[in-house]
Amino acid sequence: MLPDIFYDRYMDRGSDSIVEALYHSDWGRIVATLIRLVGDFELAEEAAQEAFAAAVDQWRAAGVPEFPRAWIIQTARHKAIDRIRSRARHQQTMDSYAVSGLGETAEEPLYEDAEIPDDQLRLIFTCCHPALAPESQVALTLRTLGGLETEEIARAFLVPVPTMAQRLVRAKRKIRDARIPYAVPGASQMPERLDAVLTVIYLIFNEGYATTRGRLVRADLCSEAIRLGRLLRELLSPRPPAEVTGLLALMLLHDSRRDARLSSCGDLIVLDEQDRQLWDRRQIAEALPLAESALQAGASPYTLQAAIAAVHCRAPRPEDTDWLEILRLYDLLESIQPSPVVSLNRAVAVAMVHGPQPALGLLDSLVRAGDLSGYHLLYSTRAELLRRLGSTDEAAASYLKALELATNPSERRFLEGRLREVTRSSSVAG
Repeated sequence: MLPDIFYDRYMDRGSDSIVEALYHSDWGRIVATLIRLVGDFELAEEAAQEAFAAAVDQWRAAGVPEFPRAWIIQTARHKAIDRIRSRARHQQTMDSYAVSGLGETAEEPLYEDAEIPDDQLRLIFTCCHPALAPESQVALTLRTLGGLETEEIARAFLVPVPTMAQRLVRAKRKIRDARIPYAVPGASQMPERLDAVLTVIYLIFNEGYATTRGRLVRADLCSEAIRLGRLLRELLSPRPPAEVTGLLALMLLHDSRRDARLSSCGDLIVLDEQDRQLWDRRQIAEALPLAESALQAGASPYTLQAAIAAVHCRAPRPEDTDWLEILRLYDLLESIQPSPVVSLNRAVAVAMVHGPQPALGLLDSLVRAGDLSGYHLLYSTRAELLRRLGSTDEAAASYLKALELATNPSERRFLEGRLREVTRSSSVAG
């Protein structure tokens, strides 16, 4: 029997590195399989966590097994069986266990590629059931499938961590108590869940594109979101909705710049300073026709965002960027999906077309409104505009505010560098 592909890829690393890499790359797939087996979100997650903890200890001593993912699933299944036995209060519970299939042996074919997408799609659509509140649908899928921590999900929704923790608990209990089926819905039920599914995939990608903690980019999350976008588009073929195509194009275009966004030492490189030779031209070539066809089918949030990303990717140099077109697209986006974040991004386009002063007025309105009071990019963008205007003292204050809110080390180092620059300029001017 050939070694597991994953193990073959990481076989030159220590067992702890393999466990960590497997956790990041396959958490969602493993939990999706376990939920199908045990029918309980919390039990599946707890068993998976225990299995990964066991892997750390046992693989150090005995070596990494030939099929690491199957080992995790099998171990987690045994952990779940132990928990079910300990909770059993009467014969009916044990009968349920007997017919659940938990006692069967987990073979590696359990993890064949043909099976994994079905489990993950079932999980997405189960989490995005209309019986759950919309924000709970998205949050639960991000936690269960994306493997995001509660803090990361709270950041995506701009809410306190305890608030998000309660949402997750309530959503899991609702699925259990309402006996929501673990299944991909029929065609007639798909439209009412599609918006939430798209939001989930988009937010998984966003967390990979600019992580809350650690290295700025998590390629595994970006790749997983793109893979799910492809799966969803295939599921809805031959005529996938424009929003699905637009989201896939958007993710491909943003991800194409991945290798240019960080220096060799992990420092952030902003768009205008990136080496565009490092952009993935093959990925861009795939995405551009998707973005164009999606926009032609109708202006919607994801199709417009994909069109904006396409304008950036078509420009061979920063100075070639058609900012007037980007501003036009943001005007459309703000008209159909008004939000503080859209307004923030539109202000950047206003600055590029009309100068920093009118854009600064837009940002100051956002600051007064308070909706983005915990969002570091509002203050870092404001600081950049003030820096361009020569208002170094005010720029320094905004950079300091952004630093208070930023959690990613790469972004913090970038902001610290900008703060030093404006502080030096202010000292020279004084």
